[in-house]
Amino acid sequence: MSNKPGVKLTATAGIIGLLLITGCSKQDAANAPPSAPPEVGVVRIQPERAVLTTELSGRVAPHLIAEVRPQVGGIIQQRLFTEGGDVKAGQVLYQIDPATYRATLASAKAAFSRAEANLAPARLREERFQDLVKIKAVSQQEYDDAHAALLQAEAEVESARAAVDTARINLDYTSVKAPIAGRIGRSTITTGALVTASQTDALATIQQLDPVYVDVTQSTSELLALRQNLAKGLLKNGGATQAQVKLLLEDGTLYPQPGVLKFSEVTVDQSTGSVTLRTLFPNPELLLLPGMFVRVIVEEGVNDQAILVPQRGVTRNPAGNALVMVVGAEEKVEPRVIKVAKTVGDSWLVSEGLKAGDRVILEGIQRARPGTIVKAVPFGAPPVAPQPAAAPK
Repeated sequence: MSNKPGVKLTATAGIIGLLLITGCSKQDAANAPPSAPPEVGVVRIQPERAVLTTELSGRVAPHLIAEVRPQVGGIIQQRLFTEGGDVKAGQVLYQIDPATYRATLASAKAAFSRAEANLAPARLREERFQDLVKIKAVSQQEYDDAHAALLQAEAEVESARAAVDTARINLDYTSVKAPIAGRIGRSTITTGALVTASQTDALATIQQLDPVYVDVTQSTSELLALRQNLAKGLLKNGGATQAQVKLLLEDGTLYPQPGVLKFSEVTVDQSTGSVTLRTLFPNPELLLLPGMFVRVIVEEGVNDQAILVPQRGVTRNPAGNALVMVVGAEEKVEPRVIKVAKTVGDSWLVSEGLKAGDRVILEGIQRARPGTIVKAVPFGAPPVAPQPAAAPK
């Protein structure tokens, strides 16, 4: 190993230079001005009027629906409608062979005429015996027999009249008519088919599609919460407008016509724990079809002093509670646990934890650690350009 004096002097000079640089850096850091507090965008909470709605899913149901069934049996002679078309109430849809029913009606009319013919002599005989029994020209028994014969003849006339009416009704039933107006579906039978009275299978189905019902379900917990909020005064009824409802189609588009809330079921479905709400919507273009899945927006009420906070400013703590960062006293960041009731647009409706005037941090949350001092600026304001440093003297 060499012990040259030049090498030792060079190493010593390097160490002295490093010490001088380190000392200067520490002195510069000590003399540097303190860094400015981080800037955060805040929104000042102010009570505002909010219309609270809830979105419920459901399906479209026809306003009226009728299954067409024959009330007499026979052979179908004709089908008198177009499948998928519109029919009117009372329009003839099928024609059943009426031959046997016409014959039955003729027979009933003949029986009725015979009964009326037998009634006339029975009435005359009873009238004569009524006068004769007074002068004891005939016995009381003979008069009683004549009176009973008259009553029997009158009963036979009434029975024959009822048989005529029944036969006429059955003959009329051979023309199967539409019970309601609406759109008719496919026919389940063809010409020449045999049908029976009140058979299980329907010949066709008619549905009235303008207007239509939309049946939606709401959980009992939501219903109870709504009633409690109304009782506490957190919400108030919207009056006549409360019954107005809106509809979202399967693709998310808004149905152009508003509907009305008709009624709520009085019983709870035990399997789902929900109640059914029935709404009514006009359907002039027949855009809504039975069985279609839709979503209904129901207005629950109005909160005139709603505390709303944008969703982007709400996080969750490890316990799962909703949390916001608030700029408090001395411009220090404070974590605040809140209770949120529901969403209103892109905001949360806060029931506890915030009050009017609180400043909630929406931007720069990553720099807003609890306890740190920050510079609060209105959210969305353009950033302030940094001032150039003064030249050293």
